[in-house]
Amino acid sequence: ACLTIIAGCMPIPRISSDWNADMAGIGFELKKLFHRRGLMAMLRAYGYAGVICAGPMLLGVLLQFGVLIVSSWWQVGRPDRDLLVCMITYTLLASLVLTSFLSMPVTRFLADMLFDHDEKMILPSFWGSTGIMLVVGAVLYTVFLLFSGATLMQGVLCLWLFLEMVVNWNAMSYLTAIKDYKSILYSFAAAVLVAFITSCVLLALALPPVESLLFAVVLGYGVMLVWDVLLLHRYFPQSRENPWLFLQWVDQFLPLALTGLFTTIGLFAHLVITWCGPLGIKVKGLFYGAPYYDVPAMLAFLTILITTVNFVVSVEVNFYPTYRSYYSLLNDGGTVKDITVAENEMLAVLNRELHYTALKQLLVTAAVISLEKTALNALPLGFNDAMHGYFRVLCVGYALYAVGNTVMLILLYFTDYSGALTASALFAGSTVIFTVIGQFFTTTLFGFGFLMGASLFAIHATFRLASYTDNLPYRVLGQQPIVAQTKRGRFTELGILLEHGEQRIDQSLHRTEYKRHVRRECGTNITEANNTIGEES
Repeated sequence: ACLTIIAGCMPIPRISSDWNADMAGIGFELKKLFHRRGLMAMLRAYGYAGVICAGPMLLGVLLQFGVLIVSSWWQVGRPDRDLLVCMITYTLLASLVLTSFLSMPVTRFLADMLFDHDEKMILPSFWGSTGIMLVVGAVLYTVFLLFSGATLMQGVLCLWLFLEMVVNWNAMSYLTAIKDYKSILYSFAAAVLVAFITSCVLLALALPPVESLLFAVVLGYGVMLVWDVLLLHRYFPQSRENPWLFLQWVDQFLPLALTGLFTTIGLFAHLVITWCGPLGIKVKGLFYGAPYYDVPAMLAFLTILITTVNFVVSVEVNFYPTYRSYYSLLNDGGTVKDITVAENEMLAVLNRELHYTALKQLLVTAAVISLEKTALNALPLGFNDAMHGYFRVLCVGYALYAVGNTVMLILLYFTDYSGALTASALFAGSTVIFTVIGQFFTTTLFGFGFLMGASLFAIHATFRLASYTDNLPYRVLGQQPIVAQTKRGRFTELGILLEHGEQRIDQSLHRTEYKRHVRRECGTNITEANNTIGEES
C-alpha cells in the first residue's frame, strides 16, 4: 500500500483536491466496503486490504508452508524438503532486496503522474523499472546459481521464479492505483489454487519432488504475474513515452530508496546471519538453511498481518480525511483558528489510531503466544521446544517491527524523509549487529537480536514522530524549500543514456527496415521489367 503511504509526500505549498481524491485510493474504497453491514462485507474488506498490503510476500509464505504440507502428504524426504525451502527462501529474499530499492521512488513517481493527470507515463515507467531490475537481477542471480550446486533444471526454475517475483513485487506498487481489489484478490486465490493442484498432480505422477514442487510454485506466481499485468494494461493507457523518466525520481528522492532497502535488510538479515551460525546447516552447495529457526520465523511473520491490514483500514480510512482537511486549509487560505483546530483534530485522530493499532497487535501477539503450542503441534511441521521458543521471541520482535514500521510510514506522510531514513538505518544496523553478537551465545537466545533491533526501531520512530509533530506548522511551512530544486545524479544520467541507446536502436531498426523495403521495391520493379520484356519478345 505504498501509494497511499506516499500520499502525504507531495510537496507543499500546493495540494489539489483532485490529487487528494486520486491518492486516497485504497482508503476511500475500503471506507465504502466498511460502511456496508454484515460479516461477509467485513471479511471481504479485510481480505482486500490483506492481499493489497502483503501481496506476493504473503503468497510466498503460504506457498512455502503449502509445499511443506504437501511434501509430508507424499512422504517427500527431509533433504529434498530442506533444499526446496532453501531455494524458495533464497529466491524470495533476493527478489525482495532487489526491488526494495526502487519500490518507494517508483511509487512516488506514480503518485506524481496521477497528480498531474499524466496517466500515459505510468505503464512505460512500469516496464522501464521492471526491465532494469530484471536485467540486473538476472545477471546477479545467475552468477549465484552457477556456483550454488543446483542442477540445470533446478537453476532454471529458481531463476524463472526469481524473475516472476521481481515483476510481481513491482506490479503491486502500481496495482494500488487501480482500485479493482476484487480482481487482485482473484489473482491471489488463483495462484494458490494452481500451485496446490499442480504440486499434487506432479507428485502423483512420481516425478522428481524438488523440481515438481518448485515448478508448481513457479506456475502459481506465473498466474499471478499474468493476471496482474493484464490488469495494468486494462486500466492504464499504452504509450511510447520515455520509460526511463522515473530514474529522475530516484535521484530526487534517494532517501526513500534507501529507506526501503534498509527496512528490508533489517527485516530479513537475521535469517541470513543465522544460516551462517551454529543452527545453520549446509543443504546443498551454497544453499544453507536453519530449519529450526526459519520455520518459526516465517510463521511469526504472519502474525503482523493484523497490523499491516489495520494500518490501511484504520489509519488510512480514519486519519486521511483529517489529514486532507488540514492541508486543504493551508493551501486554500484558511484562518489561523481553523488551521489550529484542524491540526489538533488530525493529531488526536492519529494518536488514537496508532494507539489502537499497537493495542490490536499486542492482543494478537499475546493470543498467538498463548495458543501456539497447541496449534503448531497439530501441524506436520515437526516443532520441538526450541522452535516454540524461537517462535515466541520472534512474534514479539515482529510485533515491535510492525508498530515501528507503521510509525515510520506516518513520518513519510509528513515528508520527514530524513527521520524515516534514520529509523530504518538504525533498524538494519542494530538487527545485524545484535544478531551477529547473539551467534556467540547459547542457541536458546537466538531471535533476541532481531527483537532488540525491532525495539530500537519502534522506540526511535515513535520519539521522532512525537518531536516532529510538536512543531508541525514550522515543519510543514518553514522547512520547505523556497525554490524548487531538481537533483541530477547518476540515476538521471543512466536514464538519459538508456534513452539515447533506445533511440539509436530504433533508428537502426528503422534504417534496416527501410533498406529491406527499398530492396523489395527494386526487386519488384526488376521482375516486372523482365516480365514486360519477355512478353514483348
